[in-house]
Amino acid sequence: MPLTALALVIVAALLHASWNILAKKTGGNRHFVWMGGALVVALWAPAAVWLGWQEVPRWGAREWAFVCGSGLLHLMYFEVLMKGYRVSELTVVYPVARGTGPLVSSIVAVLVLGETMSLHGALGVLWICAGVFVIAGGPALLRATHDPARRARVRAGVAWGAATGAFIAAYTVLDGYSVKRLAIAPLLLDYFSNVTRLPFMIPTALRDPAGARDAWRRYWKHGLVVAAVSPLAYILVLYAVRLAPISHVAPAREISMLFAALIGGRMLGEGDRLQRVAGAALMAGGVALLAV
Repeated sequence: MPLTALALVIVAALLHASWNILAKKTGGNRHFVWMGGALVVALWAPAAVWLGWQEVPRWGAREWAFVCGSGLLHLMYFEVLMKGYRVSELTVVYPVARGTGPLVSSIVAVLVLGETMSLHGALGVLWICAGVFVIAGGPALLRATHDPARRARVRAGVAWGAATGAFIAAYTVLDGYSVKRLAIAPLLLDYFSNVTRLPFMIPTALRDPAGARDAWRRYWKHGLVVAAVSPLAYILVLYAVRLAPISHVAPAREISMLFAALIGGRMLGEGDRLQRVAGAALMAGGVALLAV
């Protein structure tokens, strides 16, 4: 992987872990997804107009189909992710999601897009999967514990994290194809996918106006930071995809696990931090193998 692509991925990983920690601090509030989407559309509009003034009018049905498909996949990803944060800890849901997604997307990129993977790359993916297992609880996931409530939360986190990972894989491959083969600008792809999914999120607010107003009052600062950071993190990843294979970039993104384990465990007070840091180190080793 080119060093420029790896640098983009590392910066994006730090940003990604940071906004996920903020999202977790909202308690998985169901209004936070559409709040963030609305703020993204407003905050990034000047950049989208400036960059898309000449490019967007040249888009045909194929480009718009990929943009809309990306928007729907991202919408489902956010909804499933926030559900996971409501029923389990960030340090379970986040690593499982971020580990499952790259594994599946790497396999799809090799089988469908014709990319190749070296022995180092395959070993890197396996190391990342091992890190996911350790962070999500390790052997404790395979045996009963003395705390049924904790066991249920961990298992729920693994299930929702895996579902989130499936959507990560889907949008990673779709968006990678969009920026590599269709030459859609990463910023425009991310922005207009936000625009296309916003109408699907508005009914959530209309069904619970009191809850929506309360969410805005309590979490508008969180939403503003996420709206600024989340698109930037993904745009950097899409630029990295233009420089390196998806099957390498997608797993390399999981260096965010190291940041999430270190920062999230301390800020959110979640337990088993040392075990999860060890798992994150395994994932970081896998990223290093992918970068060879």
